[in-house]
Amino acid sequence: LVLDGTARDWLPSGFDVVPQGTGRLDERLAAAFALCAGPALLVGMDTPQLSADLLAPVLAPRAWHEHDAWFGPAADGGFWALGLAAPDPELLRGVPMSVPGTGAAQRRRLVDAGLRVGDLPALRDVDTAADARLVAREAAGSRFAAVYARLVPASAVPDRADRSRTRPGTARPGEGPSPAGPR
Repeated sequence: LVLDGTARDWLPSGFDVVPQGTGRLDERLAAAFALCAGPALLVGMDTPQLSADLLAPVLAPRAWHEHDAWFGPAADGGFWALGLAAPDPELLRGVPMSVPGTGAAQRRRLVDAGLRVGDLPALRDVDTAADARLVAREAAGSRFAAVYARLVPASAVPDRADRSRTRPGTARPGEGPSPAGPR
């Protein structure tokens, strides 16, 4: 586990913890892969709907014989998973991060390097409150959904019908003015 901070009781046993590198995100990810001698899979911490079933293709017995890399795109244009059979930090350095084209640029880097890329399903990562609401709905029954429901009561989450009844320039109860109208 590459971590910026100290692991506490939330971390199950069996994990080696190493400090996160410094620099831009591409440099920190490259540094994490530089620590690996064999196949490595990096997954984003902001995909609480992640499950063993979603990772099954990467964990299959022949997964690394048939693919040199694994790629899981994110709905916002980034990526939630990146696996490399032979970790090469240069495959990450210089990839523009946290922009809508991040995932496409990273996948193109893998393909341009001649790697056989296996694709994982697209997931929504949680960057905003709206993402959290959607992921909680998609992952109903998960620990994330339970915590979300406890923190954000259902009555506080407008559904699409509520948004469609809100006129442009008006606000729902508890919100400030919305000059751009509903989203």
